[in-house]
Amino acid sequence: MSNTEKIIQEIEGFHQNIEKWFQGKTENQEDLYQELLSGFSPEFKMINGNGDTVTLSMLSEWLPSVFGKFPERSIQVENIEVNHTDHHGLAAYIETQITGETTTRRKSSAVFLLNEEKALWLHLIENWI
Repeated sequence: MSNTEKIIQEIEGFHQNIEKWFQGKTENQEDLYQELLSGFSPEFKMINGNGDTVTLSMLSEWLPSVFGKFPERSIQVENIEVNHTDHHGLAAYIETQITGETTTRRKSSAVFLLNEEKALWLHLIENWI
């Protein structure tokens, strides 16, 4: 698998899994939790759309509180653009979340660490659009 494919697979797979998590649609909550976190570097940091910094520890503590809280939420990712070197990747994409009558959109930029098997999220910056 090419580095571009690894990054796209990680972005799409994470968003499919976080949608399942928000909806509470899984046969094994612990397995899905571990799958969600397995794509992140231990040094992961995110700046969300509100400008708040979120670490991997904070994300892992937050996830259980939102399991099944949004059974109707759908998430789409589009316009993924990827550039990479042998060991790092940069991706930009648009994420849309629809929950009932509420739609939120964000433009995201992410830095990934690349290894033989996969791409790992290192940094993520989200901006509301």
